[in-house]
Amino acid sequence: MTSEEKSVWIMGVVAVATYGIYLSTIFSLADGPIQEVAYAWPMVWTIIGAIVASIILHILVAVIWPRDAGKKDTRDKEISRFGDFVGSGFVTAGAVAAMIMAMLEWDLFWIANVIYLGFMLSAVLATVAKVVAYRGGFQRW
Repeated sequence: MTSEEKSVWIMGVVAVATYGIYLSTIFSLADGPIQEVAYAWPMVWTIIGAIVASIILHILVAVIWPRDAGKKDTRDKEISRFGDFVGSGFVTAGAVAAMIMAMLEWDLFWIANVIYLGFMLSAVLATVAKVVAYRGGFQRW
């Protein structure tokens, strides 16, 4: 497994784990309608936690396997580009959904959460596409 594939796994696991932590925190704080939960700080802290966890895990992988740390060949670059392209649809869908929600004057809770969900789904789909490309073979167009 190349360092880039390890990086893909880290990003996918961190995205799913931190979003799960966010959801569990929000649901545990809810003692009434969900949109009345103070969601902002849990969202901020899980996003910061995802960034910090990703950095720490990347450093650990580089320390454990220093020989291939940071090496990226043409195939890695193409797989990365492919995965990011596949995942970008959810960022766009989340942004469009948030824009429509804002136009309809929905509660800020829903707007912020649909954007966060779009980012998370984008990261997960990009991870799946990249892992499939690494494991199942990647064909150039």
